[in-house]
Amino acid sequence: MSGSEGSPKTPEPSGVDLARVALRAAKEAARARGDAAQQKSQARRGGGLRSGARRDGRDPMALGSAINRLITERGWETPAAVGGVMGRWPQIVGEDLARRCVPERYDEDERVLHVRCDSTAWATNLRLLAPQLVARLNEDLGHGTVRLLKVHGPGGSAHRYGPLRAPGSTGPGDTYG
Repeated sequence: MSGSEGSPKTPEPSGVDLARVALRAAKEAARARGDAAQQKSQARRGGGLRSGARRDGRDPMALGSAINRLITERGWETPAAVGGVMGRWPQIVGEDLARRCVPERYDEDERVLHVRCDSTAWATNLRLLAPQLVARLNEDLGHGTVRLLKVHGPGGSAHRYGPLRAPGSTGPGDTYG
């Protein structure tokens, strides 16, 4: 018994098989050269690659998906979430309070939400409710998103009556707050 009897012998490729393999290799090489030439010509024309029948990253996407992708890429999740809270303010604090107090801005570095009230009485009321409101906002946004609620009274317009004013004074309405 020789060692060649135990292992099956693979037949040597015939001329037809060799011709098929050579033809397949030639077609693949021609296709690769054609793709490279097409890319070069498109780059010269400034057109770049075009999206074909298959989906890729250059295809158009829905506006909501594009915005969500942009928010994630830029790291704007927290400001976007706080902006959503400002849009849902009446549902969060209630209709009565929402008519009298409006969120103005959110300071992301200090995690402070600034709220403006239309009277000093409502500002005082909101200052008393601030701990419960911060807890509710953090339930909605995630723990630690809002650290402090800064409540501001009515802004009052700058009164410019008379030629003489004290430096830094906004006029007779500067006692609001």
